[in-house]
Amino acid sequence: MAQLAIRKLLNGNGLVQTIMRTSATNFLVMVITTITSIVTARMFGVEGKGEFSAILFWPTFLVGIVGFGLPTSLIYNMKRNAGKGAEYIRAGFLFQLAVSIVVGVVSWIYLPVWLGNYSAEVIQTAKWYTVLTLPLLLAVNLIAALAQSSDNFRTYNGVRLFVPLFNLAGIAALFAIGVLSIHAASLVYLITTLLVVIWSLYQLRGELRIDWLRRMVDKAAAGSLFGYGSRVFGVELLGTLYSQFDKIIILSLLTPRDFGLYSVVYALSRVFNTVQMAISNVIFPKLTGLDKDKIISTVGRAFRLSLILMTIVVVPSMFIGRFLMGLLFGEEFLEASTAFYLLSIECILGGGSWILAASFNALGRPGLVLIRQIIALAITIGLFFIFTPLYGLNGIALSLLVGALVRMLITIAAMRVAFKVRFAGMLFDKDDFRFLIGRLREKKIMKRVGRAGGMDE
Repeated sequence: MAQLAIRKLLNGNGLVQTIMRTSATNFLVMVITTITSIVTARMFGVEGKGEFSAILFWPTFLVGIVGFGLPTSLIYNMKRNAGKGAEYIRAGFLFQLAVSIVVGVVSWIYLPVWLGNYSAEVIQTAKWYTVLTLPLLLAVNLIAALAQSSDNFRTYNGVRLFVPLFNLAGIAALFAIGVLSIHAASLVYLITTLLVVIWSLYQLRGELRIDWLRRMVDKAAAGSLFGYGSRVFGVELLGTLYSQFDKIIILSLLTPRDFGLYSVVYALSRVFNTVQMAISNVIFPKLTGLDKDKIISTVGRAFRLSLILMTIVVVPSMFIGRFLMGLLFGEEFLEASTAFYLLSIECILGGGSWILAASFNALGRPGLVLIRQIIALAITIGLFFIFTPLYGLNGIALSLLVGALVRMLITIAAMRVAFKVRFAGMLFDKDDFRFLIGRLREKKIMKRVGRAGGMDE
């Protein structure tokens, strides 16, 4: 009995259990990514780190602007219309295949222009890496969405964990044999992504066992998939621009050295929304299809608790962050410590606003999130061009912080107007602490029962 209870707590498919496991995966991904960043920063130096980050940046950015909302739409439609899952999957994968070819050709032609401040060797590596990695990353996004929609969070978390884990292993192997270079490291990242795609396709082989060569397209299924996708695409496109436009500004206005500094402090600051990202990734597929009151109450509680817990974590961490940055990455990275402080606060505010946005997507109202993104993006981009020439990297970080605050305030205001949610109620609810204490007590009781069961055996 005791063992069954513990197994249910740890391995169940409930919202809390899934968030706990996804949070643990996010933490592992963060640790592995940080270690990889430390290794590459130490090996390549500030400028080399900037060149390597520039190579990795473009396929990630391009995938975000040509996703057309299909991963989110796949989750939404498969949850709402389970009988047509095969048609949704087929249409999504085949469409993204065609997109990857077109975007790959455009990237090959224009990357030398986009990377005008970089050497010919870096540009050539970036061209090959972008063209070959782009279809793999598009596939990864659809595979992750398919896993989420079928509640297969084991595969979903595996996709996100194995990529950085194998990247680190590959980088360590290159270092061990003495051939660690920017070009070799890029090849490792490409091979890693390919291996994880193959593994995940095997894990989801049941869902993918469909008639891929069928000529006729189910127009109703395709209409639903691309219809909802077009509605969320604007939100996701603006989200991509919001999260990546800072890198574009650095590539355009600043130097590879600045990109190297920024890539380190930005990645380090993302440590602080580990839990919030897990909630955002889990809560949308779990809540879609439920009634409005349940969605609003669950999202609100997740937002408030995550904001409180992550604030408690970030305040002391910021004090020791500068020390750790110099110790782990090297003294030359300390000049970006102020940007790290600003980005850490921005990370928490931004993560909280995306949790709130899940309520609009789950209720089929992504247009409200689109309006929020347009306003916040316009303000942030405008501040980029004002603050970056004045303050450099600190100006970029400050612009992002202001934009994150604007996003959160607009989202809460939209919930007040659209769902009649009290403003104060979204920021504080005394029942949240009772809920949290109850969960902690439940976990403590389970541990005691487990110990007792072990002793009985």
